[in-house]
Amino acid sequence: MTEGLQHSQAEARARYDVFHTDCPARDMVDHVTSRWGIWVLISLRSNDLRFYELRESIQGISEKMLSQTLRALVDDGLVWRKVEPTTPPQVTYGLTVFGREVSEPLTELFDRITSRLSLLGLRRPGND
Repeated sequence: MTEGLQHSQAEARARYDVFHTDCPARDMVDHVTSRWGIWVLISLRSNDLRFYELRESIQGISEKMLSQTLRALVDDGLVWRKVEPTTPPQVTYGLTVFGREVSEPLTELFDRITSRLSLLGLRRPGND
């Protein structure tokens, strides 16, 4: 039984060599770990958000960068996009099942970092 599992894992590594510049998995990793990709995924972990709510939740991101980041994450199958036919259109974003799987370790990483900072007694922004 483990032979088949090991064979499948070896095949997957052979098909997706993330160290090769043409690997599609490498592009997805780049999108997830981009400056804004990680924040979009973490922001959408709690609930689905409209574009402006997402922009407000991620301080410092421009509309252009948010649009580009969302487009890449939607294309990668990590985020879904729903457009309500209203005037103006209301666009809502959320995580796909795959997006939830990918964002889980990112959320754990974020939680570990913020817990460590709290233990070190580092000040939080706005708490001067």
